[in-house]
Amino acid sequence: MSLKPVKVALVGSGHISYTYLNTLSSGFNIIDLVGCSDVVPERSKARAETFGIRQMTTEEILADPEIEIVLNTTEIFNHTKVTKMILEAGKSVYSEKSAGGAYDETLANVELAESKGLLFGCAPDIYMGAAYQTARKLIDDGWIGEPIAAQAWCFRGYGMNRIPLPELIYPLGGKGTTVTYDMGGYYINALVSLLGPVKRAAGFARNFEKHTYDNVKNPYYGKRIELEGGASSIMASLEFENGTYGSLFLTADGFGPEIPRVEIWGTQGTMVVPDPNCFGGNGLDVYITRIGNDGPFKMPFSHAFGDNDPHAPTKSGKREPCHNSWRGIAVVDMAYALRRGRPHRSSAALALHTVEIISAIEENSQTNPDVFTIRSRPPRPAPLRPGMFGPVEILEAAIDNI
Repeated sequence: MSLKPVKVALVGSGHISYTYLNTLSSGFNIIDLVGCSDVVPERSKARAETFGIRQMTTEEILADPEIEIVLNTTEIFNHTKVTKMILEAGKSVYSEKSAGGAYDETLANVELAESKGLLFGCAPDIYMGAAYQTARKLIDDGWIGEPIAAQAWCFRGYGMNRIPLPELIYPLGGKGTTVTYDMGGYYINALVSLLGPVKRAAGFARNFEKHTYDNVKNPYYGKRIELEGGASSIMASLEFENGTYGSLFLTADGFGPEIPRVEIWGTQGTMVVPDPNCFGGNGLDVYITRIGNDGPFKMPFSHAFGDNDPHAPTKSGKREPCHNSWRGIAVVDMAYALRRGRPHRSSAALALHTVEIISAIEENSQTNPDVFTIRSRPPRPAPLRPGMFGPVEILEAAIDNI
């Protein structure tokens, strides 16, 4: 029996909205993409015209009784507020990362969703892609033995030469700044999908306070960047519930090109996994070195949803961030969860877990010399079905499988 498609709309038609709208309009049977909104009408008008959907106001989206899922791709410092608004309107929500700028405010939205019987999820869904699904299967199948340790680090420069306004990266009046809440989700979700939840965390966090704007076109050129939010660099030790130890390093204070790294060491081998900001492919592969073998060996992908050709033209005719990715397949999964009455992979618990870990590291660094015991315990997101390569109908079947 065919399932009734789930009507989906998007709030926040900025840069990252392209890749989501592109994915959700690519032919998934479970998705009926309705429209999009933005505080700048010209942006939502352009997106609506590109993807053949309705330009709407946010008020229209929230008032439409047929729309069941709203995708929140507003600025990072508006995620908590907009998510609450969507939930209060009685709609399930999938938010761009992070789900909030602090544990308490994220927990409040999680509890609000639960009280209303709604689904709440959060990006990133990169762990559902070809590289990380392959890596998970290899670990679960014992290719590296029992995991002992993991490292995940992102060395990045947030390029004050390319950020036009300070509030885009340093939102005033709260946490959630720079790399921690922005990129932290990619690396934490990647590790949790491979190893399970984090039990305890401890670490260091700081701001490098001597940055100045160095883009001559920036209205703040030459001025010192005042940091009023969270840390711009963190280093943490993690203890996973399965006994694996991990290290996490994130910095926005470096230089380009960005250096991403995820490695897992086991009793029988080691694994190198590509940038968790990408789905895999086009040179982003999984490598394994095993006891008694020369290596590393590049492993063939067991799953679909690898990144598409990065050189393919965009539908908008201009450069779009992550235009070749499958960002948004977690919304497809959420739609199936609504219709099947099953859990969704990018769960509220996983979203809360990510925020709690970052918050715990910052708090631990500032006020608490002890190791912080993590309260949230999300399940590992269920794996996708392997071997499902081909047209969208087959890719969709891989997501529908639990």
